[in-house]
This record gives sequence, C-alpha cells and structure tokens, in this order.
Amino acid sequence: MPDISEQDATCLALSERLGALCRQHGVTLTAAESCTGGGVASAITDIAGSSAYFETGYVTYSNAAKTRLLGVSEATLETRGAVSRETVEAMVAGACRESGTDLGVAISGVAGPGGGSAEKPVGTVWFAWGSRLAQHAECRRFDGDRRAVREQAVRVALEGLIRWLEAA
Repeated sequence: MPDISEQDATCLALSERLGALCRQHGVTLTAAESCTGGGVASAITDIAGSSAYFETGYVTYSNAAKTRLLGVSEATLETRGAVSRETVEAMVAGACRESGTDLGVAISGVAGPGGGSAEKPVGTVWFAWGSRLAQHAECRRFDGDRRAVREQAVRVALEGLIRWLEAA
C-alpha cells in the first residue's frame, strides 16, 4: 500500500468522523464547490458507505453555473462577487434546496496563482455551512500555492461540517 500524505490522512480521518456523525444524526449532505473543484465531494466519498449520507456535489466554477444550478442571483454575483459571504450563503442554501439534503457546505475562493486583488488576494476563500434555512459563513486566507490553498480549503470545509453536526 502506498504511503499517504499527512494531508490525505487528515482528510481521511475528518471524512470518517463526518460520516459517523451523519449516520448518528441521520443527516444527508451536499457540497457546492468552486475553487476546490470537487475536492470536498471526493474526500467525503473516499469513505466506503458514504452513499448512505452524501447525496450530491456541485462544481459550479463559473458564475453562470452558480446561477443556473444553485440559484445564486446575478445581482449578488455582480455586486458582491463570486468570492463573498453572500455568494457562498446562497450557494449552500441552493445546493440543499436542489438536492433535498439536510446540510451542506459551499466554497468559493481565489486559489491562484492569478486572479487575486487587493481586496481579495490569492488565498482568500469564503465558506458557508448550513441548510436551506440557516447558514453560517466565514472567510479564511491561506498561504501557499494553488494546491496548498485548495487542500487547506477542503480540510476547513470538512471541519466546519463536523462542528455543525457536533453542535446539533
């Protein structure tokens, strides 16, 4: 068996904990991802039996996809931008609504190496966890290259889902 990286081992442990909590609480999950490109869904489905609680994942990389698949308003995207509290809250609410799940996570950020600005530098990532009715969002800034930013974002997304369920 090949050695797995520390990052992979951490995500595997988080995904296992998340799966146990979903089973314990009878909760179904969805993920709406932009900058992570499906990394959260991949981490969750690395666990055998995850089909019992993981319904679907949305990789909505473009603004058009965020609007078409998740119902994020064009006005929000134009005024606040794809990397914003308002966008990720709308993404997670839309993902839960469209998939019929109890809980979701949404991620949108600037993974780099380009695309950053003074207001939203490379490494800026917005997260939202929640349901159709209630969301919690937060912004993080990560160091490193594109891969490092994406890996850190996946970890934080999983940790947030676990926190949500542990608080339930």
